Amino acid sequence: MQEDTVAIKGIKDGLLITLSSTAEWPTITGDLAARIDEQGAFFQGATVTVEFGERPVSKHELSSLKALLDRRGMTLSVVLSDSATTLNAADALDVRTSTAAYTPGRTPNETLAKTPDAINPEEEGTEGVLIRRTVRNGRTVHSQGHVVILGDVNPGAEVVAGGDVIVWGKLRGNVHAGANGDETAVVCALDMTPTQLRIASYITTSPPGKRRRAKPEMAVVRDHQIIVEAWKE
Repeated sequence: MQEDTVAIKGIKDGLLITLSSTAEWPTITGDLAARIDEQGAFFQGATVTVEFGERPVSKHELSSLKALLDRRGMTLSVVLSDSATTLNAADALDVRTSTAAYTPGRTPNETLAKTPDAINPEEEGTEGVLIRRTVRNGRTVHSQGHVVILGDVNPGAEVVAGGDVIVWGKLRGNVHAGANGDETAVVCALDMTPTQLRIASYITTSPPGKRRRAKPEMAVVRDHQIIVEAWKE
């Protein structure tokens, strides 16, 4: 597989998939399917922005790509392209479009006024997803970066992150931080009694029937096991 045929990265709105503008279409779709199938559970439920650059993509080709993602539980949300052919195909399939290439912090289809360069921060930031609601039973959240949830994670809900998971509420569902193997990832919650908690390849569950006073806690990997301790600065 050519490494530059398909590039996948996490953005604030889900996933950004950048496709080669020169490779053969069957090669691209085959490589994309293989990349997704390597971590099917991780990608399932993701909202996808696809960047085509100047590549002209017909309605039939775009429809087949959309079907490829649909079959894997993924949603094609936005098409980024500089080709009129591709943009027209997306419009015909009722997919949002933009002619602007993706840049961190910018929402597709949104024109932002140019602002002065920001002062360099003391620390580098990391991409992630902010969810401003409770994640209910049957819902999933996936991100290759961090996930911050301003609400609860109910039983039957699932959160999978390549980085940390921060829940500003009750964590009752399944959570997997460091899903790509990052053992330094952490899970934090104001009230932590998850159905299942995973960090990288380590797994733990809450003791059944345990009653305790809710308090902010943080789960980390230490000495080859998940340890839950007080969450404080």
